[in-house]
Amino acid sequence: MSAKLLGHTELVPIEPPATDWEFPEPFQAVDDIVGVGADLEAGTILAAYRRGLFPMPVDGETGQVIGWWSPDPRGVIPLDGLKVSRSLRRSMRRYEVRVDTAFDEVLAGCADAGRPHGWISPEVAAAYRRLHALGWVHSVEAWSTDDDTLAGGLYGVAIGGLFAGESMFHRRTDASKVALIHLVDVLRQGGATLLDVQWCTNHLTSLGAVEVSRGEYLRRLRDALEHPLPPSLRQ
Repeated sequence: MSAKLLGHTELVPIEPPATDWEFPEPFQAVDDIVGVGADLEAGTILAAYRRGLFPMPVDGETGQVIGWWSPDPRGVIPLDGLKVSRSLRRSMRRYEVRVDTAFDEVLAGCADAGRPHGWISPEVAAAYRRLHALGWVHSVEAWSTDDDTLAGGLYGVAIGGLFAGESMFHRRTDASKVALIHLVDVLRQGGATLLDVQWCTNHLTSLGAVEVSRGEYLRRLRDALEHPLPPSLRQ
């Protein structure tokens, strides 16, 4: 696996206007969902992540509305605990990893309506495109070394030492896993401390994801927000 970062100028993300909404404190919530409503403006979404929340649509009485989630327990991947199997190490040779060279294509792959349990609505996709343009959201892409096509990838939100993974997809075997390996390397080398994966699925657990309590996650989040953004994620 080789790594390439194109168009990298190390700029500080642009802070959008502050949100007009006030979120509940997540430690007071009795369920994974803390609130519903508000909007998907850049300032609103960033304020949510800084409080330990993330947006995901839910079905309401009048259709879909935005829910603000704080799972308990929360899935995280310890940056020193990634599990890389022998077969996955072999797969790494088939891909070149790049950052932020095909964000729209990665987002489209993650939002593919044909995928099971899809949740990325056009409104959500547009919101993350805005955050990407401001320098807060990043894609990590695995490109096939055979034909230089996008084989898979992931995207997420980077604030200080936090990377909040939102979604990943693959078109070829292990491509999204290889992107994740590169992301962990970037975060470790850049001094980040927290990789949030929301919930622990069997897939993520096989890669080293673990569950922590909501209170423990919020403690780690406070610490992560005090760290600088890794240089390789500065657009």
